[in-house]
Amino acid sequence: MNLPEGERREFLIADDERGTRLDVFLSRHYDPVTRSRIKRMIDEGHVWVNGEHAKPAARLRGGDRIVAVRVEPRDAALTPEDIPLAIVYEDSAMLIVDKPAGMVVHPAAGNYSGTLVNALLFHCEDLSGIGGVKRPGIIHRLDKQTSGLMVVAKTDEAHNGLARQFKAHRVQKIYRTLVHGDIRGETGIVALPIGRDPKNRKKMSPRSRSGKPALTTWRVVRRFGDVTLLDVRIKTGRTHQIRVHLSAEGYPLVGDNVYGNSGKRITALRDRELRAVLQGMKRQALHALRLGFCHPLNNDYMEFESPLPADMDDLCRGLERLRGAVTE
Repeated sequence: MNLPEGERREFLIADDERGTRLDVFLSRHYDPVTRSRIKRMIDEGHVWVNGEHAKPAARLRGGDRIVAVRVEPRDAALTPEDIPLAIVYEDSAMLIVDKPAGMVVHPAAGNYSGTLVNALLFHCEDLSGIGGVKRPGIIHRLDKQTSGLMVVAKTDEAHNGLARQFKAHRVQKIYRTLVHGDIRGETGIVALPIGRDPKNRKKMSPRSRSGKPALTTWRVVRRFGDVTLLDVRIKTGRTHQIRVHLSAEGYPLVGDNVYGNSGKRITALRDRELRAVLQGMKRQALHALRLGFCHPLNNDYMEFESPLPADMDDLCRGLERLRGAVTE
């Protein structure tokens, strides 16, 4: 074996581990390395089973000897960009960012620059590598036009710890939104599966045959007659979950023309002043207000809150001026 420079670990497979996939075994025993980085190590030829390279899906036998070498993280192919960021909290393991509306989280087709990841690569000088690459660990995402709090990992260990909490639904996520209509009741639950829309693959829908379970709860904060201000909790993290669930209940988000035809609803209003106030909202009125979780290294509970951005705050003030409000 021609071993590269890096951290070397060896494992001897016990009989009770036989039949386990190579990548699964290493993700269990090679802390704090993520499974994606394990797969990368195997694919790049940095893992040997009995002196030979193996595939991630290789089944292990009792007595097999594994040698794995974790090489230093390489620089990401993405370009660091000096973009201002609102950092709410930061330490050596993670940081909390207050993402503005209009910023894409991760580079993709049509958005290779100006993203949150580009900004974080410039800001963070102490990335130790996620999956073998010096890049920030994105555990959850917000839509481009959704503002608010996100937690980002700097290390594999932090990424693993946070990802486990998200997977187990132990992270507290509260969003604030304005919806069309005077919603019935003071609290509610929406439990509809979400999957790709069968007629439009760019959208999500509760009518998908391959939908996954999704649970959303809401609480009224203020009523403005034609519009209601809600605090929303999501117990699952499906794509566009809040937008899809509230639209399915008949209360689409103000400014959401994908799931609620908000523009047409506003144009149809007879009250000119109300139309003008609502037309000032140029995106879906959705903000990640509060985020709570246990620190991935010391397990201390942490909670963060972000004030409403100017556009949503202005909208609330305009509605109060026109209609008044009943606050719980």
